[in-house]
Amino acid sequence: MRRVCLYFRREPERDRWIAGDRFIRPIVRRIARGKPRASGPAKVFTNLCLGLDRLGVRYQVNLPFERLQDGDLVGVIGRGRQALHGYCRGNPIVAGPCLMTHPSEWPDLCEHFPVVRYLQHSAWANAVYKPYYGSRCEIWPVGIDTYSWTPGDARDKQFDFLIYDKIRWQREEMVPRLLEPIRAELLRRKLRFVEIRYGCYNEQQYRRMLRQSRAMLFLCEHESQGLAYQECLASDVPVLAWDQGYCLDPNRFAWGDPEVAATSVPYFDERCGLRFRGIGEFAEALSEFLDRKSAMAPREYILDNLTVTKCSAHYLQILNDTGARPVAEMAPWRA
Repeated sequence: MRRVCLYFRREPERDRWIAGDRFIRPIVRRIARGKPRASGPAKVFTNLCLGLDRLGVRYQVNLPFERLQDGDLVGVIGRGRQALHGYCRGNPIVAGPCLMTHPSEWPDLCEHFPVVRYLQHSAWANAVYKPYYGSRCEIWPVGIDTYSWTPGDARDKQFDFLIYDKIRWQREEMVPRLLEPIRAELLRRKLRFVEIRYGCYNEQQYRRMLRQSRAMLFLCEHESQGLAYQECLASDVPVLAWDQGYCLDPNRFAWGDPEVAATSVPYFDERCGLRFRGIGEFAEALSEFLDRKSAMAPREYILDNLTVTKCSAHYLQILNDTGARPVAEMAPWRA
């Protein structure tokens, strides 16, 4: 049986203000904020491994590249160019997600390494990568740990909504245009709510708030997958999502992609909740959501589509399919 060899290398801290502050900043952050929440790429790798563990699949993690053997199956998640630094073998590589924010940051990836697949979590993100990596592009969502994210007791529900604030860009404009009118409408209807802001909480706090909430309002410009809202769904908490339809990352102009269709909830159906495009649709969407909420089954959707075992089995299938291909099919590349 061929070995499964997985790689995850974190992007190193770099000096920001003065020489050597890369060693000090993590200590200061930990003192100020407590134990940091796992980054998105770290959680992707952790959940992939968790699913393989539950499937009983053995795998190697960060085996030195020179110790790879012919026939080993290689999957690289990592972050940045150091993820493949020193790769010296001809084994086909399943790369991604998470190696980069946009493929223009590494357009010659497949010329320098035998990358036979580049993975993205969802269809809209995959479409961004296809002009660069062509038929190598494939969609793979990571799974959600449904043993850990479970429904809470109805007796603990104190709030009608948890507002999840992940408004990342143009906050000075969007908070008064979107968040404040949402708060006002909830107050007008005498709906109780609590708020959480992306990057300012730990996992324990998020779990507690989900257990206390009957529904979640998810405010984010777009997500390639959206682990937080999917953890919410796994907890059987339905979601009313702001889904304005486009990538709004200000870097899109530098990338040469000023208009990219995108979504904040790439894995979603009527069991999960409802969407609204902007504040003009919010009041009507809220009324419909409240009318239909009791019939929604968000955890069922996750169990059908996004468990760690199903998604890790899918990843293993991709590895096996690409590992069987001769390296010659992957040209051009050079070690």
